[in-house]
Amino acid sequence: MSTTEKKDQLTVHTIDSAPEKSKPLLQKSKDAYGYVPNLHGVLAGSPQLLEAYQRLHELFSNSSFDADELTVVWQTINVEHECHYCVPAHTAIAHSMKVDQEIIDALRNKTELPTEKLQVLHETTLAIVKDRGFISEEVSQKFFDAGYNQTNLLDIILGLSQKVISNYTNHIAETPSDKAFEKYAWKK
Repeated sequence: MSTTEKKDQLTVHTIDSAPEKSKPLLQKSKDAYGYVPNLHGVLAGSPQLLEAYQRLHELFSNSSFDADELTVVWQTINVEHECHYCVPAHTAIAHSMKVDQEIIDALRNKTELPTEKLQVLHETTLAIVKDRGFISEEVSQKFFDAGYNQTNLLDIILGLSQKVISNYTNHIAETPSDKAFEKYAWKK
């Protein structure tokens, strides 16, 4: 399969061009954001994948984590997966959630986070990603000692599930950045 064929198969759909079952899901995105994000347009090629992504986003956004912690999990995964689309998108989301610039910069630049608790969350998330869920007793003990609990640990897996969908889709589709995120462009 040539690159051209591959790109032709991964269309950035509009509400009009999307499969019938994706149209109400894209309308939901448009109602929420004021436009259809390009990622959602690509995901619309599979109504089930778009629905799963939207639902996982809702579930993770309402999980046991606050705005700073959500950002740490999302961006740790985005940066580790080298997602050209999601790092800028979640930078914009972090700003809208009033996350401190120091946290945003540390995650984008792979530097130390401003608190030990957030640093432990970052390290645990990274261990789960890199080791495919096999984390050492030392990592989990440090996580629990930092004040996190079993629900928090499981919620990292929820966030990772969402990010695998978006990061992998963006790699395959080479999803173009939305205008709203262009000022936060990022490269490894």
